[in-house]
Amino acid sequence: MRPIDTGDTAWMLISTALVMLMTIPGLALFYGGMVRRKNVLSTLVQSFGICCLVSLVWVTVGYTLSFSTGNAWIGDFSRVFLRGIADHFHQGSDSAFTLGAGSAVPTPMTIPESVYLLYQMSFAIITPALITGAFAERIKFSALCLFTVLWSIFVYAPVAHWVWSPLGWVAGLGAVDFAGGTVVHINSGIAGLVCALMIGPRRGLKRDDMSPHNLSYAIIGASLLWVGWFGFNAGSALGANGRAGMAMLTTQVAAAAGGIAWMLVEWWRMGKPTALGIISGAVAGLVAVTPAAGFVLPSGALAIGLIAGSVCFYSATVLKNRLGYDDSLDAFGVHGVGGIVGALLTGIFAYGPLSATADNPAGVSGSWTQLLHQGEAVAVTILWSVVVTALIIVVVNKLVGIRVSDDDEQEGLDMTQHGEKLN
Repeated sequence: MRPIDTGDTAWMLISTALVMLMTIPGLALFYGGMVRRKNVLSTLVQSFGICCLVSLVWVTVGYTLSFSTGNAWIGDFSRVFLRGIADHFHQGSDSAFTLGAGSAVPTPMTIPESVYLLYQMSFAIITPALITGAFAERIKFSALCLFTVLWSIFVYAPVAHWVWSPLGWVAGLGAVDFAGGTVVHINSGIAGLVCALMIGPRRGLKRDDMSPHNLSYAIIGASLLWVGWFGFNAGSALGANGRAGMAMLTTQVAAAAGGIAWMLVEWWRMGKPTALGIISGAVAGLVAVTPAAGFVLPSGALAIGLIAGSVCFYSATVLKNRLGYDDSLDAFGVHGVGGIVGALLTGIFAYGPLSATADNPAGVSGSWTQLLHQGEAVAVTILWSVVVTALIIVVVNKLVGIRVSDDDEQEGLDMTQHGEKLN
């Protein structure tokens, strides 16, 4: 066991707080600003409620299923209710632990397990919160709560174990995911698309005015997401080191490139660059660079951001309109598509020396072989998310009913689900 490094631990504590900032208030305000006035509070509460629910799921079974020893498919129950988390305190030790999380993570680590599990908890929280953008303004709060618990256990935890555990079979294929392109963004984006298709569109879509209530909220939320993303990506180096610095730099470059790309394409096609467009493009760039942040140089991040901003513009506007599904706030269009773009481009732009270790001195470099491995990880994540998410929706609908009534939807979820409304 290696001694705890106070600098690494301090950086990871800060990174954890930054990722928590992404969900509450970042994502809450980002989504809350894009819905109609009668649904603003319910949208904010969805992110806040998910934060509470997933925190408890994580300390009971989520962490142990994701990161304890187990096998190639799932973790065991050795850390259920965080059992054994305080052993090193009782033993008078000031050593870190040896749990690893795939090729992007040093093993053994230099931070306490309590910090590592809390950092990973923040990822587990934001992932189902992202899904809510796909079915905004039409789901029962009771259904959301049940869906979140089941999805966190049966979709998020297995995929996290496959990709980030040292024993995970997807990691064994040679695929890499530095900070959550597959585990967080493809997983949530694909689940969002399944939800949007199975739940159905909002009443009055393409007939009623669905304009965002307050884009100021959305811009503030997107800004908080951008800042919090530094903890999301640079924190995934699990230490205050050169790789964290490079990951932070590539994150900034990709976000800026994504915002500019979406803005220019929209300006060209629609005649005006919108506020919603540039913030959506920045988020698309952030999403796409997430799996790549610790593997690519700034030039690669620039390319990833430009490509993601352009592709996500088409998926969130042209593709959605042509196919007719109601991905209300573009959970699939930005996170699903952006995650796929970023995961695949990691296989092209990865720069080996950034990920070099004693066990793998060549690191992970872009090649056709690596691109194939990335494609395998993308396909596996899509398949699992589609099948299990669909099953969960069926179960939730049977147990509590998943969609509000027409009258409740017309009145708004703020009043019908929470008995409150904006003044």
